[in-house]
Amino acid sequence: MTGQGNTAVGRPRSFDTDEALHQAMLVFWKQGYEGASLTDLTGAMGITKTSMYAAFGNKEQLFRKALERYTDGPAAYGLRALEEPTARAVAAAFLNGSVRTTTQPDCPAGCLGVQGALAAGEAGTPAHEVLAEWRNVAGRRLEERFRRAAEEGDLPPGASARRLALYVMTVAFGIAVQAAGGIGRADLQEVADAAMDAWPA
Repeated sequence: MTGQGNTAVGRPRSFDTDEALHQAMLVFWKQGYEGASLTDLTGAMGITKTSMYAAFGNKEQLFRKALERYTDGPAAYGLRALEEPTARAVAAAFLNGSVRTTTQPDCPAGCLGVQGALAAGEAGTPAHEVLAEWRNVAGRRLEERFRRAAEEGDLPPGASARRLALYVMTVAFGIAVQAAGGIGRADLQEVADAAMDAWPA
């Protein structure tokens, strides 16, 4: 009995955890946290509920891992944008990245970070809080980058780093909501371009 137990514990997983997590990310992205049932998730992942719990933990833990994958993958444009040489280039890269990511032909429309917990009831509270913090972190990073730009003289005197960060975040997430509603990439790119027309000279 003991020997059999050790064999079971040491048996390697018979599925690709990276691919399974990718599929879970797509389900959460399309259906939101509450809308994604365990049956939906395990069906897309190609595993049993037992295997899911063993590999990823409960639904909330799986969601957190899926959000991390989204941040490092489709939403990585956000961190890359911060490396642009000017504040204007940062804002443009952020908005253009939002347009591209929310309208990818091989992914759900919109943004996992926006629609993951829309219309969340009590069961979706953990996801709602995680995503609110996810968006707040992105906003703080933009604000810090714009504050640095102001200190370097890259922004005109009197420009508010906080206001500019809030502006970019609001437009970017508005783009995501519109993409989820079926607005196409070309139209959304026009929105991003129009937003940049209002950038302080």
